[in-house]
Amino acid sequence: MTLLLVWLLNAVALLVVAYLLPGITVASFGSALIAALVLGLLNMLVKPLLVLLTLPITIVTLGLFLIVLNALLFWFAGSILKGFQVNGFWWAVIGALLYSLISGLLSSIVPG
Repeated sequence: MTLLLVWLLNAVALLVVAYLLPGITVASFGSALIAALVLGLLNMLVKPLLVLLTLPITIVTLGLFLIVLNALLFWFAGSILKGFQVNGFWWAVIGALLYSLISGLLSSIVPG
């Protein structure tokens, strides 16, 4: 039940990001649900491998390269999904940061 609630809150966070940033569009709540699911799967399955492969550059940049990884995954999700669009790398950077912030705040209200 908690996982379902977090998924719904992440979709809401994605809608808020799309509302606030003109370079990110989400077609509908259904598209936001699918995009939130894909972003969650990418962060769970692909991101750990990318973090491991890019560990030297992450160390050299004192961890700032992780922001680039988040943005690239956000941008990639926007490029493979129909109802979710990210119009460039810098929109992906801002969108990924804002999405992380909003979804973190919303998820903090979930007990458990």
